[in-house]
Amino acid sequence: MKYKLIQKPNPLEPEAERKWYASPVKAGTINNYQLSKKIAGRSSLTRGDVMNVIENIIDEIPQFLMEGYSVNLDNLGTLRLSISSEGVNDPEKFCSENIKSRRIVFTPSPEFKLILQAIHFEKAK
Repeated sequence: MKYKLIQKPNPLEPEAERKWYASPVKAGTINNYQLSKKIAGRSSLTRGDVMNVIENIIDEIPQFLMEGYSVNLDNLGTLRLSISSEGVNDPEKFCSENIKSRRIVFTPSPEFKLILQAIHFEKAK
């Protein structure tokens, strides 16, 4: 994976000298068509079959998350929904309007973490 250096301030010490940090260089974006074509080339499924599975996963995962389930994708990892809310002194005064944000949390599996540990880094030119 290629990286570049960017200079950033420390948000806790805005007046301190800015330091240089590594930032990944994005090679591009892979879409569902490209992904399904690559997977079909490695299996007995057609690109259309793979695309159908990908589209169904995309449709189903949000529904499971909204129902309160975590979605375990085996060797890839687990997706779960997280929320943040404003605190209240009295639980009787809490209402759904106190919930301010929702986000998806991805926790990589131990196998996927091992793959990430094996990444070789090189500075982009």
